[in-house]
Amino acid sequence: MSIDDTRAEGDDATDGDEPTEQVWMVERTFSADSPHILVVIYATPDGSRYLQKERAFNRFGSTPGPEVTAAITVPADRLEPVEDPGDRDRYASEAARMADRHDPDEAV
Repeated sequence: MSIDDTRAEGDDATDGDEPTEQVWMVERTFSADSPHILVVIYATPDGSRYLQKERAFNRFGSTPGPEVTAAITVPADRLEPVEDPGDRDRYASEAARMADRHDPDEAV
């Protein structure tokens, strides 16, 4: 698993020299270890690779939680392979659903 809690949501941009991929939000849950950690999984449209991001926030505070967009563009080398065939199919299906219903930069 690739865990990224060091970059802000908008910090996924690249310098333009490395290959990038657009990935779609396919899963959003709270960490089992801490209710203040939002876990978001983005996957490629074919479901074969993913990026997991974790965001810490106060769910019970007065500020809203971190913004999650329908898709992000990330350096291709940050993506991990999806090993489980069931997860690949589920991620591909959810990525297609998100792409059909949302603009990439739309908050979801």
